[in-house]
Amino acid sequence: MTLRATSGAVAPALGFTPRIEVGDALARHWLAQATLRLRREVAWLWHERGTLHGLGGGGALPPMIDPLHEALDLNRYDSDRAAFFVTDPAARYLTDRIAALPLPQGRPVRGGFGWLATELALTSADCLVLALAVGGAVDSARGAVIAACLNAPEARDPTLALAQRLWEAPDQVLPLLDPAHPLVETGILAAASGWDAPLAVAPVVARQLLFPEAPPPAALVAVLPPSPPPAGDAVALAAARLRTRNQTHATLVPLVGPEEGPFASTAAGIAAAADLPLLAARGAGEAGPLMVTVWLRGAAMLLPIGRLTGPEGRVQLPVPGVPAVVFVAMTGADRISALPRRETLAKVDLPALDHAGRLEAWRRALPEVWAADEGKALLAECTRRFGFEEAAIGRIAAALRALDRTIDRNLLFAACRSDLDLGDLAQPVRPRFGLDELMLPARQAGQIRALIRALESLGTVHSDWHLGRAWNDSGLSVLFTGPPGTGKTMAAEAIAAEVGMPLYRIDLSQVVNKYIGETEKNLARLFDAADSGDAILFFDEADALFGKRTEVKDAHDRYANLEVSYLLERMERFRGMAILASNRRKDLDEAFLRRLRTIVTFPLPEAAERLRIWLAVMPEGVDCHALDLAFLAERLPLSGGHIRSAVFNACLQSVRPGEPPRLEMAEVVRAVKDEFDKLGRTVSLDQFGAYAGEVRDEP
Repeated sequence: MTLRATSGAVAPALGFTPRIEVGDALARHWLAQATLRLRREVAWLWHERGTLHGLGGGGALPPMIDPLHEALDLNRYDSDRAAFFVTDPAARYLTDRIAALPLPQGRPVRGGFGWLATELALTSADCLVLALAVGGAVDSARGAVIAACLNAPEARDPTLALAQRLWEAPDQVLPLLDPAHPLVETGILAAASGWDAPLAVAPVVARQLLFPEAPPPAALVAVLPPSPPPAGDAVALAAARLRTRNQTHATLVPLVGPEEGPFASTAAGIAAAADLPLLAARGAGEAGPLMVTVWLRGAAMLLPIGRLTGPEGRVQLPVPGVPAVVFVAMTGADRISALPRRETLAKVDLPALDHAGRLEAWRRALPEVWAADEGKALLAECTRRFGFEEAAIGRIAAALRALDRTIDRNLLFAACRSDLDLGDLAQPVRPRFGLDELMLPARQAGQIRALIRALESLGTVHSDWHLGRAWNDSGLSVLFTGPPGTGKTMAAEAIAAEVGMPLYRIDLSQVVNKYIGETEKNLARLFDAADSGDAILFFDEADALFGKRTEVKDAHDRYANLEVSYLLERMERFRGMAILASNRRKDLDEAFLRRLRTIVTFPLPEAAERLRIWLAVMPEGVDCHALDLAFLAERLPLSGGHIRSAVFNACLQSVRPGEPPRLEMAEVVRAVKDEFDKLGRTVSLDQFGAYAGEVRDEP
């Protein structure tokens, strides 16, 4: 390779790609240094391998040699290398340019290369290493040059070994192997696992160092403080603690509130009081580089806790040594104890919007509906039934306007309920039964009607009768108990159909988790989501969740009792309706039973009720005249669910191709016998009377 010295003052090239420019003055200096040193090293390598080793090639870059020979020759040719830098015309020109590069004067811009060098007291060797690491962010042509200098065709990134080769005092590069080095501890450089590990700077960080006056990257969005700012002692105290924080490590400010609560406005208000602009993270970028970028810019960052949560539910700070301020948005489903203690300040609670606040949010979001008296009544009812935060209200209103239709009650409520997301913890249930299909004794039927009246009146009593504050806006928690098949699920569906509310069956296999604390977290997510959605939650086999607390014999018992205690407390605060069904009331915790609004006991039906059930479940269009339903109701005591199952199974056995649909007693009594067998109940042949022959076991 031939390099020619040129005359005249020429601006130093910052890389191998032409016309590269960066905004930071010290970055320009050290990028030029790194480029000149790489060029000089290539000149030496070509001389060493082409002249001293006698290797030809004729290419633009020196040929590769055996790495072992290269390592053994470092000392052998060290003096020759130093002499080459001052005797070879091209190398001497590059050496002179390196020495003549002036250091920039003036105050560096916050967040840039120059500011970082001053803030961390970086040495010249540190600055060269940093320039090598960030150069790839702007110079796409460096890879081949670095590969030649490293004598490795596949190596495209610089290493500390390369920095040692380029710097006059190789021992000055050694501190960068220490994880406590400021560039590593603050997350600017990834910790090097050895001399040959690639030097890496995240692109978003490199961009900030090279262009400190550029707008924030797309992954960070500026959040303006609200006017007026949020008030309260917790807010003022958090701002004061930020002003006096320890700036040797990250600082976390937990914000605990409802889903879609005012996290951004609260964080922006606190940050402004502490003289910090706020940037909110968006997208799926890594949290570590964003934390570093925010610190470089002298700002704070708002981040949902999920972006910091590891696979075991623990919050893992990717760069604990960077003194960034991070507001962590959390809900009641997230545990404060998961946050690292040293870096975490006291939590700031964000209360949910009260009734007046929600009504005002609806008024602002849908002024065209509010303009009419019937619209005011509609939005008032919506406020009572749905506990949305302002962000959700605005989103629902925007969707309604996009439909370009008249907003009536059905449309508004459908839009509100479409926003309800219970994830994989619950499945929606489409009601199949109405109140007129329930076959219950007078006492239980009256209790069901009373529950419906209470559910329809709940919002009015809380808001208009001003009892919501005293009762913490709590909803209705009821227990349906009784043997299998007595109508517990059917009653839940009938209630949902009568009041027009969605019904969700809770999947206990998803809720109950073997890991400590995860069951409470799952239930908190469930209740928090359902709180705003005007829904009915149906817990079948509730004794699996709400069983009796046990005597503490080991850690598992203690945590199981903590789960029950948490569930009791969370059930009391649930704003909707929770229906728990259990076949074993005696297995439920007595403390839990005392906190329920109503307990409805579903007994096995008497003969008269069984006859009504038999009549009700007869399929339409099927000839059932041959059935003695009075006999079946009187002699064979089954619950409604098992009667329905017996009729279905009898129908399956009664299909005769080409013949009209018809049910006979033989198929029905055999299906009834099968139901008794499923229950493990012994029945005598005498109970089947004249039909005993149909169920007698074959010899």
